[in-house]
Amino acid sequence: MTQRTHMDDFLRGRIINRLECRRAQTEVSKELGIAQSVVSRFWQRFQDDGNVSRRYSSSFPRVTMPNEDRYWQ
Repeated sequence: MTQRTHMDDFLRGRIINRLECRRAQTEVSKELGIAQSVVSRFWQRFQDDGNVSRRYSSSFPRVTMPNEDRYWQ
């Protein structure tokens, strides 16, 4: 299993730029040496938000589900 690394904003911009020029996702992934699933995920996020920067969490992850919270109040 390979180690995960975070991409810098410049590389993300290159991916989106090539996809906006109507290049195929598989072609972009082969050129840049990135998995096609990563390219697809960046493109989908860009189309949804208009942004591909990393999402940071401002709080701890939830331990309980919202429907479980009703029983503890």
